Amino acid sequence: MKTFKYIFLLSVLTACNTPHAVYDYDQQVQFNTLSTYQIFPELNSNLSQLDEQRLLSILDTEMKNVGFAQASNAPDVYLNYYATSFETPSQSNIGIGVGGTGRNVGVGVSGGIPIGGPNTQLRITFDLINVKNDALIWQAIVDSPFDMDASPEKREEQLRTVVKKALEGYPPNQK
Repeated sequence: MKTFKYIFLLSVLTACNTPHAVYDYDQQVQFNTLSTYQIFPELNSNLSQLDEQRLLSILDTEMKNVGFAQASNAPDVYLNYYATSFETPSQSNIGIGVGGTGRNVGVGVSGGIPIGGPNTQLRITFDLINVKNDALIWQAIVDSPFDMDASPEKREEQLRTVVKKALEGYPPNQK
């Protein structure tokens, strides 16, 4: 029973630290006909220049993995992305309670004291835009914990996880 409690606690803690993605797409588009991409010419990512370079390198690799080649001219789609960061309150609390009972009467008071500071979340939105008609055809929005004080290697790994989570939804399962 004790082992079950530890496994449950570990799964809850790790579930809170994984990226969460939401996908949307144009149902009229035949995604299997798209094979080339370019980064959107007017990209404004809101990332630092170093993080932007990391993300571009990761995107180049991961776009190849889903069947895209980078086009020098006349691509099928533009890839646009932009980031925002926000803070969420700490999910760790210490509970303190006072209570009493006696002869069918119960009284209790409890409260939680937060431990640690707020958690920084990074939201990156990835858009695929049809070059021919300048229309958004696919979008992934990924929210993920992001340590702004992490080493360059750790930041790159965090960004790689976000990109992989985003591209899990491409191509969409069309029915």
